[in-house]
Amino acid sequence: MSADVVIVPCGSYEQQEVEAALAAVLEPLDGLDFVKPGMRIAVKVNLVSAMKPELAATVHPNLVCALVKLLKERGAQVVLGDSPGGVFTPAHLRHVYEVTGMRRAEALGAELNDDFSQAEADFPQGAQARRFPYTAYLTKADAIIDLCKLKSHGMMGMTNAVKNFFGAIPGTQKPEFHYRYPRAEDFASMLVDLYEFFKPRLCICDAVVGMEGNGPTQGTPRALGCLIASRSGHMLDMTAAGLIGLAPREVPTIRAAMDRGLLPADVSQLTISGEPRRFAVTDFQTAPAQSSVFFHIAGRGPVGRLVDRAATRVMTPRPKLKAEDCIGCGKCAQICPAKAITMGRGRPAIDRSRCIHCFCCQEFCPKGAMRVGRNFILRVLGGRRA
Repeated sequence: MSADVVIVPCGSYEQQEVEAALAAVLEPLDGLDFVKPGMRIAVKVNLVSAMKPELAATVHPNLVCALVKLLKERGAQVVLGDSPGGVFTPAHLRHVYEVTGMRRAEALGAELNDDFSQAEADFPQGAQARRFPYTAYLTKADAIIDLCKLKSHGMMGMTNAVKNFFGAIPGTQKPEFHYRYPRAEDFASMLVDLYEFFKPRLCICDAVVGMEGNGPTQGTPRALGCLIASRSGHMLDMTAAGLIGLAPREVPTIRAAMDRGLLPADVSQLTISGEPRRFAVTDFQTAPAQSSVFFHIAGRGPVGRLVDRAATRVMTPRPKLKAEDCIGCGKCAQICPAKAITMGRGRPAIDRSRCIHCFCCQEFCPKGAMRVGRNFILRVLGGRRA
């Protein structure tokens, strides 16, 4: 029986070990058999920001290089790309490529995307995103490979294969999407639309060292010691969520995929090659996805709706400033799509009535001063979570 998901050990980023693990994780899937000589393969790499590989915010360059080698051996043209937070310009991307170590892949014959044109998607079957702009280099390729990083996430609880395609939205337009889809469940459905539009042929997850806590950029590196691969990003995410202690329906993107029939009701219904329990981290620090509080606990009548609104207000995680870490740079105010943050006396102030809980401020704060805040009740209920 062929596998839905494959998971193999990879204890370090030492080049030989990474290359052996990548070959092993792809073999049960016949992973690169679709690649023919002359094909142009776009590898959508998670390069969320200009951060060094050891910080675990981006896919490690040794894994990228190992994949490029395999693709070049099959005669493919390879282009690596992403649209990180910030402006989608040559100067910004050059800086990201330098800091994240992607320049090493050029020596192996890969291109680093320098096409900054945009295209407009027409996707009538989408549940949320039926028309949207995207980075055109992706659909100038014959096939796409999704190369993602397993991390905690302030809004979605977890970011991995499906969330990686938010990087197809050009730079500064990302905050507009947060404002357009302020409810986490709608935002997650939009992410599923993006993934389904691009339909990558293969998904590979860097879970050698993931990120826990204040992810996806300012958290703490956490060793998991494995690579994961699948032809379905939804199945890969469902498997990965279990490794970090999240139930499938706790992750809004997984829940959205389940509700659309893109996933079975339980991870036990997937055929997994490998030993997931071997790599499970029982105390992985995750941020509770805010949409996990969008449920009805008191019915749908007038009183029930009032109770639900109050429960949502009390239990929804929110951005919180750790003042001693703030340098007053104003990045949070610049990036906030709802314009809920203003600067005064060198410190940000959050207008809670306008905040849409998108956590853009937390994601792009250069010092990790913006964090996922939870009140006392949510801390008690959440226990181990960050």
